[in-house]
Formats: sequence, C-alpha cells, structure tokens
Amino acid sequence: MESGDHVQELRGRTPRVTAAMVAARAGVSTATVSLVANGKTRGRVSEDNISRVQEAIAELGYVVDSIGSSLAKGISSIVILVAPDISNPFFAKVIAGVRGSLGADYQLLLSVTDAGEFPRVDDVRRLLALRPAGLLVDAPSAAFLDELSVAGPLVLLDAPGLESFAPSVNLDVGHGARLLARHLADSGHKRAAYVDSVTGTATFEIRRAAFLAESAALGVTVAPDHVIGTTIDVGAAASAFAAVWPAWQRDGVTAVVCATDTHAYGVLQEARVAGVRIPQELAVAGFDDLPYSATSSPGLTSVHLPGDALGAKAGEQLRRLMEGKGLEESQLILQSSLIVRGSTEPAGT
Repeated sequence: MESGDHVQELRGRTPRVTAAMVAARAGVSTATVSLVANGKTRGRVSEDNISRVQEAIAELGYVVDSIGSSLAKGISSIVILVAPDISNPFFAKVIAGVRGSLGADYQLLLSVTDAGEFPRVDDVRRLLALRPAGLLVDAPSAAFLDELSVAGPLVLLDAPGLESFAPSVNLDVGHGARLLARHLADSGHKRAAYVDSVTGTATFEIRRAAFLAESAALGVTVAPDHVIGTTIDVGAAASAFAAVWPAWQRDGVTAVVCATDTHAYGVLQEARVAGVRIPQELAVAGFDDLPYSATSSPGLTSVHLPGDALGAKAGEQLRRLMEGKGLEESQLILQSSLIVRGSTEPAGT
C-alpha cells in the first residue's frame, strides 16, 4: 500500500473528537468545554481553564457540532436562501446583505440551480429536513410557493404580486424601467430592442412590460421580433445579439435594453466585434448596476437595484420572525433609480 493511501486509511479510522475527549485532555468538565467552544465564558469560566480548553481543542482538532446540537432541540441555526440562476452576479450583493443582517448566530445555506432554472420544490424539501430556523425565497412563482407550503418563518425577496403568501421585500423595478424608456425617448431614439432573461420570474416580466409600455406611450417602437431572451450569461447574450443584429440594424434599431447588466456586457462585447460604435450607432443599457458597469468602456447606463439592501432587509425581517418578534411592516418596497453613463447618448450624435 502506498504511504498516501495508508494515511487516508488511518484518517478514515480516526474516531470523531468529542467534547468529552477535549474535557479529559484539559482536565475540565464537558460543560466547560461547551462554554468555551461557544464563546459563552464571560463570568463563568476562569482564564486558566479557557486557555487549557483552547489548547486541547487545537491539539485534538475538535469541531463543534452546532447543527447536531440544534437539531436535538428541534430546530437548527440554518437559514436557507432559495434563489434562481445564481450565475447572475447580482446575487453576490444579495447574499452579502443577507449574511450581514443574520450575523454570526445563523448559518446561510444556498439552494440554487443551473442558469435559467428555478430550484425544484422536491430539492428544497430535502433541505427542510435540516429543520432550518427560517427560509428566504428569491423571485419565486405562485405555483412554487403553493407546492412548497412552508409552515415556519418565511420571507420573500423580489416577489411582486405574491405578497399574500408571506412577508416580502420587493424592488420597484417598474419605476426604473420607465425611467430608462424616458431617457431613451428624450435622447431621440425611435426604434429599440429588448434582450430578456429566460428565467421566467415575475421581476423580469415586470421590467420588460414596464419598459415596453412606457416606450410605446413615448413613441419609441419595440417590435415583437426585436425582443429576444437568453440565460443570464455574457456569452449567450453575445451569440444571440450577433444572430439578430444585422436584421435589427436594417430595421433602424438604435438602442438595446437588456434585462440585466450581464446581458448588456454580452451585447457590448459582440458590438465591438462587429465594429458597431457605442453609443454613436447603438445605445446599450441594462438593469442591476453591477460594479463593472461603472468602469466598462464606455460606462454602462443601468437601472440601479439595491441588491445589498434587498438582502439586508429580507434578513432583518426573517431574523425578527425567527426570534418571535413582530414586524412593523410586512411588505417593504425598495426604490430603483437610473444611472446614466456613456453607453447611451442622443441618437445621431
């Protein structure tokens, strides 16, 4: 047997280090080990005992089984975040906001799927066997919530129209979409196109519908064949745009609005390859206002959606529910805004 295989075999045979083993090494009780391991020593454990326990923990490699302990009490400290299409960089800000508001008392577990797909109810139910303290669901459908039927603390994120299911924190994406339509109309654009997400969640339906309705009211035409959809992926958006741009150009399209900044990056990438000048020949805009949008060349005009605040507010609401506190408001709405940058300028300039 190779030495590496032998080491692996020995590791496999090593018993799990328990609090009792740490207590024996340190010469203290298991209760003292628990207090030290969980940071609850103030006024209860001497500095000498704290030091001895910490040394024993380090020597033995003891890891607190916080999940097992909490499950024995009937509930864990886990919070599950169910989200579609985690490939969208916008979720990094949402997750950071959630983690910040939950603090160190809870562990965040993500339930996600491949790009363009929403988590299945069966998959989420398997995670519910962990007896989570609470559940956050981002951009769900009514059918998903109906089938899931969660009894414990639940808060929805970016779920417009589903407020009857649970407390929610929503983004006013329609407002931002209308601002974007007005900006393009004021800049002289008459024909525009739209690159949508195929995720099929309500937030994308609302931003598309709001943009199309406001554009029509302001005299900006978006023909049915000037609306396409892809997964939230730079390469997918670039390929889709490359396939339709020659026809769009012949039809006089001078502006392309994308459902996310990630889609817009793909359009900008392919436009450069095709030698299309931005914004002189084509204005490009998106939603999310991701960090790269401020530094791209040119900077990308985008509807700012406060992802960090969305996550933080949802986490705060859920934490209050998990800790048995009431909510001052069960439905919160966060405002969107338009950040105008160099990728959009008046048509013909």
